[in-house]
Amino acid sequence: MRTAPTILHLDMDAFYASAEQAAKPSLRGKAVVVGGLGPRGVVATASYEARAFGVHSAMPMAQARRLAPHAACLVPRFGLYREISEQVMGLLRALSPLVEPLSLDEAFVDLEAGGAAWDEESARLAGVKLRADIRAVTGLTGSVGLAASKMLAKIASERAKPDGLVLIRPGTERALLGPLSVRTLPGVGPATGDHLRRAGITTVDEIAEAGEDELVRLLGKAHGHALYAMALARDERPVVAERETKSVSVEDTYDVDIHDRIRVGLEVQRLADRCVRRLREAGLSGRTIVLKVRRYDFSTLTRSETLRGPTDDPAVVREAAARLLDSVDTTGGVRLLGVGVSGLADYTQEDLFAQAHLSAGEAAAEEPLGPEGADGPAEEQTAWPAEHVWRPGLDVRHAEYGPGWVQGSGLGRVTVRFETPGSEPGRVRTFRTGDPALEPADPLPLVPRPPGDPPGTRRRPEGAEPGAAQNAAGVRSQNAARAR
Repeated sequence: MRTAPTILHLDMDAFYASAEQAAKPSLRGKAVVVGGLGPRGVVATASYEARAFGVHSAMPMAQARRLAPHAACLVPRFGLYREISEQVMGLLRALSPLVEPLSLDEAFVDLEAGGAAWDEESARLAGVKLRADIRAVTGLTGSVGLAASKMLAKIASERAKPDGLVLIRPGTERALLGPLSVRTLPGVGPATGDHLRRAGITTVDEIAEAGEDELVRLLGKAHGHALYAMALARDERPVVAERETKSVSVEDTYDVDIHDRIRVGLEVQRLADRCVRRLREAGLSGRTIVLKVRRYDFSTLTRSETLRGPTDDPAVVREAAARLLDSVDTTGGVRLLGVGVSGLADYTQEDLFAQAHLSAGEAAAEEPLGPEGADGPAEEQTAWPAEHVWRPGLDVRHAEYGPGWVQGSGLGRVTVRFETPGSEPGRVRTFRTGDPALEPADPLPLVPRPPGDPPGTRRRPEGAEPGAAQNAAGVRSQNAARAR
């Protein structure tokens, strides 16, 4: 393991909810919950104000509404989140060529590889500057952890939340880890945690005391060895710049269980087509088709079939998904369906044995997608369908009143709050849903762009290093100054 805390972990604070608060002045300092708003919607992110009421991610939205009845519940705007994420990842790549994104709002950075840090002092300065740059470019905050390994850097960023920086000095890791819960370590979820608790192991110190042989007996060879090493603060995993995509998949959760077998089949075909579109957008093809079915009783079944060669043919994927569905009992109803493709390749191979061919009659029989079948999974349906669905949180523009966002709708009316990221909290007005003066709009940037900057331009904060080469040059000059 390294002798300097030069691995950085960044985790943006309540990312989706913070972006919504930054975009909507009337919500700043208030409880905000982002996620699916249907009867079976799930919380994606909750603001810290909402967390005070017990709301957390992966919680059913209905439960979140009960815990925080006055919270603003909004649908996600993934286009905005991706744009902000690209700005943040650009700042990270200016620090080092080794950036390992884990999600839109989280990443590891090897500061040493980019010459941005070589000891404790330089690592802390890099972390402080990064947090300031993120605030300047995006208007949002992120928490930074610095340590000599990925595991400890992530633990440090958790301790830094919200909007802080924690550095774990090399040599202090064992003392820090010892009293922590076993759930702190990577790979210890609820099931493993319960298994260890039943064996009398609840802290990291107790894992170390139990010994490697006991952990292997309890958890198996691979998991036992890995967990024991982490309990001793041993983590040699490198920061990996490129994470290979292993699968492409889409899924939908339905507000009402689907009982009609024909409807289930049609939904699977629609999901197969969406999955293929994503494959083609990524320039990929795949050999293994996967079907996921969650039934009325929450039991989840997964079926897969491997083809003779990789394909991105929608007819082939549809037929394979239909064959897989034939082996699944959907009696009683289905609440979730998903189709995925794995075994990916960047080429296609003609499957001479495939029986599926899209006939002209089948093509003509395809129905256009309505609001429920809009492109993208349910949690990403923030694009406006043909007939506007006025979902809370989405952007609109009125011919007279300008830009705003949907606060609510129903009974033929839509309520809009007119405000922008840089304005004071705005006024609320209500319109007929068919008002021709009201139309969907693109999200406004959280931080105003300089005049002449086209949309999508990434700005570097003043004084920021443009790349790893310049960082390395700066490090060399500082080392030379120190030597003098």
